[in-house]
Amino acid sequence: MIRLLQWLLGRLPIGWLQLTHSRTRFTAALAGVAFANVLVFVQLGIMNSMATATLKPYGFFSADIMISASDANTMTEGGNVARQWLFQALVDPDVVSGASLFVGNINWARATRTLTLTTYGIDPTLPGFLAPAMAHKVGALKLQNAGILDRLSRGLPREEAASIRPQTPASFEVSGITLKIHDTFQGGGGFGSDGYIVVSDQTFVTLFPARSSAAPDHILLKVTPGADPDKVAARLRGLISDKSLRIRSYAQAGNDELSYQQTKRPTGIIFGFGVIIGILVGIVIVYQVLSTDVADHLSEYATFKAMGYPQRFFLGIVLEEALILAVLGFIPGFIVGSGLLAGMKVATNLPLAMTADMALMVFVGTLVACAISGAVATRRLASADPADLF
Repeated sequence: MIRLLQWLLGRLPIGWLQLTHSRTRFTAALAGVAFANVLVFVQLGIMNSMATATLKPYGFFSADIMISASDANTMTEGGNVARQWLFQALVDPDVVSGASLFVGNINWARATRTLTLTTYGIDPTLPGFLAPAMAHKVGALKLQNAGILDRLSRGLPREEAASIRPQTPASFEVSGITLKIHDTFQGGGGFGSDGYIVVSDQTFVTLFPARSSAAPDHILLKVTPGADPDKVAARLRGLISDKSLRIRSYAQAGNDELSYQQTKRPTGIIFGFGVIIGILVGIVIVYQVLSTDVADHLSEYATFKAMGYPQRFFLGIVLEEALILAVLGFIPGFIVGSGLLAGMKVATNLPLAMTADMALMVFVGTLVACAISGAVATRRLASADPADLF
């Protein structure tokens, strides 16, 4: 290591020698940096999983524009929308078709636990509004009290999910009604439910007798190929009588919900603060290590300063130590963080994973945080007289 650093730096690696002079302190410093990295990795992993889980349901459907109630901050929240606005929207020459989307939650009481399933109801005679991966399964939705289930639902054994086929459907009771599951699709549990299920609009109204087919949760629209959904949505806001409705492109609706979940919901705010706290912990740990190291070697620094070495020389030594701590502390932090995220994914069925972008961002952030700590730690040497340092 000494020869490598000497080749990289073009001088004796004083920073490395000072750090490794006390193996106990060096190990504790690396453990502190690694801990800060693990904390940031876990918080970022949860935030990324929240983003993935938030946008996941939007991938179940294919639409260009979504019309929602004024209080619909998410796909599962808000009031109902009168279906008459769908017919008004069809007046626009660029709107070619529309469909009602119903959303609710049902409970599947099982022997070990009760699964909460977010339920979507849509007209099966309009398969174009289902995502391509699901559209070919629309035949199952045309059957009475039938649906297709998220095979990755939390609490559903994978062997049981794999056995669900049109020839061997599963069934369970919901509000006194036997709901048959004829097929599955790939979803994945989110923060609000254990999984998803898609049924026809008529089956949805049967499962939720208090709901009316004339009042869906959202209206999905398709526009002519080449038309700009944002421009069509702007025209619809002037065309449709109810000015309180939220009329947005389908992509914008997903982005709005993601922003709401991350900046308005307590969970998103807490995870964001967790990332900030992790960064601050790392900065404090590295600063404490480097400032202590500077204090312990004041006489050596005084000698160098008396010999005429400039401030940038001392800054280079401390930054050398900071970067060594950043690089060597990142490696165990990355390994432990990856393991924790993998274990949490198995335990919660949330889309938790270590990504290349996340690893790169944390590594760069660690380098910057350690460099800042190193720069602050050398302040005492900047204006001090060599005689005062002895």
